[in-house]
Amino acid sequence: MTLPCDMLVFGGTGDLALHKLLPALYHLHRDGRLPADMRILALARTPLQRAAYQALAERHCRAHIPRATFDNEAWQGFAARLDYLAMDASQSADYGRLARYLEQGACRRGRIYYMATAPDLFQDIAASLATARLTGEHTRIVLEKPIGRSLASAQAINAGIGQAFDEPQIFRIDHYLGKETVQNLMALRFANALFEPVWRSGHIDHVQISVCETLGVENRGAYYDNAGAMRDMLQNHLLQLLCLVAMEAPVRFDADSVRSEKVKVLEALKPITGLDVQDKTVRGQYVAGRIGGHDVPAYYFEKNVDNDSDTETFVAVQAEIDNWRWAGVPFYLRTGKRMARKTSEIVIQFKPVPHRLFNGSEANRLIIRLQPEERISLQLMAKQPGKGMSLEPVELDLNLADAFRQRRRWDAYERLLLDVIEGDSTLFMRRDEVEAAWRWIDPILQGWQEYYQRPKPYPAGSNGPEQAASLLENSERRWHE
Repeated sequence: MTLPCDMLVFGGTGDLALHKLLPALYHLHRDGRLPADMRILALARTPLQRAAYQALAERHCRAHIPRATFDNEAWQGFAARLDYLAMDASQSADYGRLARYLEQGACRRGRIYYMATAPDLFQDIAASLATARLTGEHTRIVLEKPIGRSLASAQAINAGIGQAFDEPQIFRIDHYLGKETVQNLMALRFANALFEPVWRSGHIDHVQISVCETLGVENRGAYYDNAGAMRDMLQNHLLQLLCLVAMEAPVRFDADSVRSEKVKVLEALKPITGLDVQDKTVRGQYVAGRIGGHDVPAYYFEKNVDNDSDTETFVAVQAEIDNWRWAGVPFYLRTGKRMARKTSEIVIQFKPVPHRLFNGSEANRLIIRLQPEERISLQLMAKQPGKGMSLEPVELDLNLADAFRQRRRWDAYERLLLDVIEGDSTLFMRRDEVEAAWRWIDPILQGWQEYYQRPKPYPAGSNGPEQAASLLENSERRWHE
């Protein structure tokens, strides 16, 4: 923004604000990336004075920022930016007090409203801001996922927000798109002549996208039990990764060009309806098990979870893209909680060579790992030293942290918050993109209800339900573990 800028965080005492947003903003401040006159105002119902909120923020930031990167002098400068206003976002009268606060000082200022709240508050907050004349040309709003629970609810939220803000002012955030390796996926595809000729159905056997967690629902039981793995993860994170793997090269690397190509992928997804829902999707829910040597309770014993809950904590889907590049290539998507290991990765499994000249040769595989470490590996076949032609797979391994020798890699929220401040929406979702994703997801959710596909149990610390393996085994494939 060219104007002096304020960032207002609704839900300023919540986990997202304290554990993600403030640490990211602190790092941007420490590195000199925030506008010099930018103010940060946290908003929540809890009655706190400014000094008390600054102390609360410091305690949480120290807990989530490595000691080596926490600088006391930098923190004092950052804390000077921080202020707090107790208000109830559901009470329209409180927006008058907010307006009076923002009018302090003679200069005209731009504003960024960050919705670190439950999605059902988005529309009311936007409407109240508009009524209080706190919207306008120099304002932006940031929405956290999930945007709705279905296509209809997403359309309602988008329409409500759209009455207060124009589309270029709306930043729908998916923090996965801020990860360095995710952006390197675009560089890998579109800046290297090596991959483009083989990035298609003639050479790729299938694609796997996995986002697995060892954690349970933690303190998000009430939210998660109303959402489940499909709405919480697959509808946004995994579909975004699928789009980046499958999209065509945009005409230009700008927001609308990139997002238009992603929408084309979502619109090309073959619908999964009727009995296909049973054949091409698997729901799971973890039961008691062990992770890291510790006993883990079943999902339905987690805090704020219904004891008879049929919410899925795991979902696997076999998707297909109905276009010339990907016809016949299955995309296997899976995500789950309380899994054997924490990992987010994309596996591009190439087809075997047409004629196997050597025994033991395997097809090439490209692995793009997002976490726990960010790296790209290409599996090739090589001859073992010694007599004969005995082959084994070896990896060409690119560790991004080692390659660029950075002391500290940016957190996804740092990059995305800076993009919001600079008005770059390339890594954010457009309205039609969100709705296209829900248009594909809705029939699956409806099929689960229609056929009452209760989640399959899987022990905590495992790789998910046995039925998920069958999605691939039926075609003689298997998950990459």
